[in-house]
Amino acid sequence: MIASPLATATLFHIGPIGVSAPVVATWAIMALLAGGSAWTTRRLSLTPSRMQTVLELVVSTIDDQIRDTMQAEPERYRALVGTLFLFILVSNWSSLLPGVEPPTAHVETDAALALIVFCATIFYGIRTRGLGRYLATFAEPTWIMIPLNVVEQITRTFSLVVRLFGNVMSGVFVVGIVLSLAGLLVPIPLMALDLLTGAVQAYIFTVLAMVFIGAALAENSANTSSKQAGQQ
Repeated sequence: MIASPLATATLFHIGPIGVSAPVVATWAIMALLAGGSAWTTRRLSLTPSRMQTVLELVVSTIDDQIRDTMQAEPERYRALVGTLFLFILVSNWSSLLPGVEPPTAHVETDAALALIVFCATIFYGIRTRGLGRYLATFAEPTWIMIPLNVVEQITRTFSLVVRLFGNVMSGVFVVGIVLSLAGLLVPIPLMALDLLTGAVQAYIFTVLAMVFIGAALAENSANTSSKQAGQQ
């Protein structure tokens, strides 16, 4: 159980830099995902095994979600979207391991994830539209909207932080409090609910990331669609 949503325990130091428990948990999850990815993809073949079939199903599901949400082909965005979803999902579910504080229950981890989405939105927007046309979107529909559009970019990033942090942190605290008061077996239904909540929050965060990035690509996607329709 976390003593405070803003408190982090320093486990050791690397020179003058303190390494906290959420950072160690983050490193462990990153190693788990990287190792699991290398293990599941080490023997891909045209005749898929059960593991490869499950992996292909996950990838195709992510691709379909990208197409539906962003109205774009998934190849360029699959790595970012898939990594965000899997990392947040595993981080949320790590709360069920005894003594593990999920990294997503700490605001600094959620802020880092939201910052990745913020930077990705700008990067893909500039890459797709070009710098001038991307900056021009802040003056839509009129130049008077420039301050509001800039504030919108910041506030929606902040909303990602608050939504993920609040839901994950509250779930960890509720399970911890019930466990301390009621014993070992009573919180099991809440832990099952925590699994569902963790999956939902990972999905919501990832979909919102796709929506934000897709908004930066909207004009280009519309132009591409109109050109394809004209050619047909």
